[in-house]
Amino acid sequence: MSHGLTPDCPREAVKVAWIDENGNPKEEEFDGLWATCVQHEIDHLNGKLFIDYLKPLKRQMITRKMVKLKREMARA
Repeated sequence: MSHGLTPDCPREAVKVAWIDENGNPKEEEFDGLWATCVQHEIDHLNGKLFIDYLKPLKRQMITRKMVKLKREMARA
């Protein structure tokens, strides 16, 4: 269910390097939707939320929407 809280932060490409379960170094570049998904998961591993990347005014607007949505859901 979407509540209109999706940020405008498209990713053109993300290059990721990691070590697999056998200790072998791996590297791959992702683009489009995959780049967005990979960056989203890396952000979670680093303790970042999408609102951490927003300018203060946009962050305030989204925070207000979230508070309003929480109130509405509590009443339902």
